[in-house]
Amino acid sequence: MKTILYFIAVILLVSGCQTKTKSEKETKPADTSFTNPPEWAKEVIWYQIFVERFRNGDKSNDPTAIDIEGSYPGFVPKSWQITPWTHDWYADDVYFPELKGVTDFGGNPVKSFGQKAQLRRYGGDLQGVLDKMDYLDSLGVTAIYFNPINDAPSLHKYDARHWRHVDRNFGPNPKKDAEIIDNEVPDNPETWQFTEADKMFLKVIDEFHKRDLKVIMDYSWNHTGHTFWAWKDLVKNQKESKYADWYWVKQFDDPNTKENEFEYKGWFGVADLPEIKETEYHDHAKGIKPFEGDIYSNAVKQHIFNITKRWLDPNEDGDPADGVDGFRLDVAAEVPFGFWREYRKMVREVNPEAYLLGEVWWEKWPDKLLDPEPFLKGDIFDASMNYRWYRAARHFFNASPNEIKVSEFVNKLKTIGSNLRQQSNYAMMNLGASHDAPRVLTSLFNKNKYKFNCQPNQKSEYKINKPDPATYQTLKLLLTNQYTYIGAPHIWAGDEMGMWGADDPSTRKPLIWPDYKFEPESTHPLNAERTVDEVKFNDDLFKFYKKLIEIRKANPVLSNGVIDFILSDNENKILAYSRYNESDEVIAVFNNSFEPKTIEIPVKSEKEYSELLNNLDLIKDKKLVTITLPGRTSAIIATKN
Repeated sequence: MKTILYFIAVILLVSGCQTKTKSEKETKPADTSFTNPPEWAKEVIWYQIFVERFRNGDKSNDPTAIDIEGSYPGFVPKSWQITPWTHDWYADDVYFPELKGVTDFGGNPVKSFGQKAQLRRYGGDLQGVLDKMDYLDSLGVTAIYFNPINDAPSLHKYDARHWRHVDRNFGPNPKKDAEIIDNEVPDNPETWQFTEADKMFLKVIDEFHKRDLKVIMDYSWNHTGHTFWAWKDLVKNQKESKYADWYWVKQFDDPNTKENEFEYKGWFGVADLPEIKETEYHDHAKGIKPFEGDIYSNAVKQHIFNITKRWLDPNEDGDPADGVDGFRLDVAAEVPFGFWREYRKMVREVNPEAYLLGEVWWEKWPDKLLDPEPFLKGDIFDASMNYRWYRAARHFFNASPNEIKVSEFVNKLKTIGSNLRQQSNYAMMNLGASHDAPRVLTSLFNKNKYKFNCQPNQKSEYKINKPDPATYQTLKLLLTNQYTYIGAPHIWAGDEMGMWGADDPSTRKPLIWPDYKFEPESTHPLNAERTVDEVKFNDDLFKFYKKLIEIRKANPVLSNGVIDFILSDNENKILAYSRYNESDEVIAVFNNSFEPKTIEIPVKSEKEYSELLNNLDLIKDKKLVTITLPGRTSAIIATKN
C-alpha cells in the first residue's frame, strides 16, 4: 500500500511542478482537465473577507436608511445610524428602543439582540480592502474568498436586489450607481454598465492578481431577496408577470377577492428570501439530499450565466486574466445537479482554470453532515467547504462534546476522505470558522456540539467573553493540524487577530485593527454578569498564523504530498503523521495530553531533520527522530535541504 502511495506522490509532485511565468499565466491558462480542480487550488491559503465588517476605508459611501430598506426586520428606525466601528459589541445602539413592539417579515416580535443586530451597518467597503492589502501580504495568504458583494439591502448580501452589480455602498458613489442600475433593463445584458462599485471591484481583482493572489466570489443561485427586481415585478403583476415562473409560487392572488391569497416558498421559510423554482420541489426541511433536476425557467438560468461570465471575463476579450478565479456556491446541495453540470461547463469554457467550491454542509442539523461525494465526481464542483475536517479536529483536540482516542480521530480523518477522488481531497477548503459559525476561539472555549446552541439566547451559559489561556493552547494544536493536513487552509478574517464571538451575528463583529481603540466588551445580551474584556489585536496569535503559513509555503509537500499516519498512541495521547514525496518529508506531531512526553518518531529519509515551529531539539538515530513535547503542544519536523 505504501508503494502505491509513493507513486501517487510522484505523480502529484510532477503535476504540481509545472510552473509558468506570470505573463504566461495571464495569457495562456493551463489546460486543466475538465474533471479536475485547478492545480492552484491545493496550494493556496484562503482568507475570507466579509466586506461590511472588514474595514471602512471611505466614510462618504456609508449606508443610509434608504440603502437598507427591505432588509431584516423590515423596519428602519427613524434614529437609525451607522454603528461606530469600536462600539461595545453587545451594547445597545441608539435606535434599539424604537424596535420595541416591532414584528419582522414573519410576524415575529423583534426582541433578541441577534434580531436587532441585523440592522447594524459599520460601513465596510472595497476601499477598506484596498487599504489593507499590505496587511494581507504580511500575513502571507494567497487566495481571497469574498462573501457576497452583490447589491443588496442586508449586511450579508445573500438577499440580492441585483446579482449583476456590486453593492452600491461598497463603491465610491452609491447615488450614481443607483441611477445607473435604475436605467438598465435587468434581463437585457446589452444595457448593463459597470457602476463605480463594479469598477472598484475590478481594481481589487487586479491588485490582488498583481500580488499573485487568487479571488473567488460568493453567490447564491438558490434564492434572491424580496427587493430583487424580478420578484418585485412578480409581486406587482402576479401571474401576468413575465417572471411568474422564476420562483416557487404556491398560489397567486385572486384580484376578484379582498384577501391577498399570494403564497410562496422562502428559503427555509424565510420570507425575505424567495426561492428560485426548480423542475421538481424538494422539502429540504426534512433533510438535505442531493437531487437531479434543473432550474425551471431557462430565462433565470441564462441570467445567472450572463452574470457569471461578466465576472469571469469582465472585458469580454476571451482572456479571463482580468476576472475572478472562481466561485463559492451557497447552499449548493439545495440546487439540482442538472443545473450545476451545465454551470460547470459554462464556467470552464470561459476560464479552464476556474475553481468551483460548493457549500455542502448539513444533511440533518445538528448531528449529520452531508457527504459531498456526489458533488465531487468531476462534473459539478472541484471541492467543498470541509466542515467535516473541523468537526473531527475540534472533537479530538478540544474534547467537544466528549473526549475521543487518537485512533478514533485518525479513523474519522480517513473516513471523510475515503470515498472522494484524491484531487478533490487536496483541493478542499479546510475551515474552522466562517460567517455562519462561531469564531474558532469561542467554538473551542465552549464544549458543546459543533454549531449547536452557540448563542446565549439559545444556551444562557454559553461563554461569550474572551477565552482562557487553555483555549488559545488548544487553538494552536488545531491550527498545526490544519496547516499540515491534506486540503487548503482557510482563515475567517479576524481569527488571526484573536477575535472571539458566538454564532451569527456575533461571528460577524467588525475587525479589530490595531490602529483602532475599541471600547471594552462589558455588556451581556441577557443582562447577566460577565467579565470586562479588553478588545485588541493579538500579536502573538498573528505571528503563530504567519509562522504556519510560512512553513506551508516553504514546504510544498504539505500541499501535494501523500499522508501516512505513523503514530497513533491512545495511552499517551500522541498523534503523528507524515506528509512525504520521493525527496522530502514533513511530520506533524501532537501531544494531546497534559503531561510532557518524549516521543520516538519513525522517519522515511536518511537526511537530517529540524523542527520548524518552535525550534525544538531533535535526536536523530537512523530511522528515528526523538523529540520532547510539553503537554498540549505540537511540532512540525522536516527534512533539511
